[in-house]
Amino acid sequence: MIRQLAHLNFVTNNLDKIIGFYVNKLGLKVKFTLSNKEGQPFGYYFECGQSTFLEFFDQTLAAEEWGGEVRELTQGTRYQHFCLEVTGLDEYCQKLRNRGVEVTEITLGMDNSRQAWVADPDGNEIELMEYGPDSLQLTGN
Repeated sequence: MIRQLAHLNFVTNNLDKIIGFYVNKLGLKVKFTLSNKEGQPFGYYFECGQSTFLEFFDQTLAAEEWGGEVRELTQGTRYQHFCLEVTGLDEYCQKLRNRGVEVTEITLGMDNSRQAWVADPDGNEIELMEYGPDSLQLTGN
């Protein structure tokens, strides 16, 4: 069952400026960061209230961590996906499959939350995420 919008995801080549803007200008707080194998933070979750977040990743470091290509970022190309917080992820994914929706297998993300992925008819990626007691969205770093 969908509970709420969990986060919007963007990539950037200017992570320091993004952090400065969202923290120093808008007044959002960083809930947690994700770091690569070298310990370098490359992903930031900014709190927007009620366990809802804006998620920004350094494009190059994210591509190194998870694969994918580094593209020229122009206005309007930074949005990547949106995420819905779901309760009962296993049951919800099965319900979607029964309705003919292609759903990925459920995995555990770097943030300690369970996740699966679907796409809408236009190919827009939608992350389905279930928080657990160790989820960084709830515990922070």
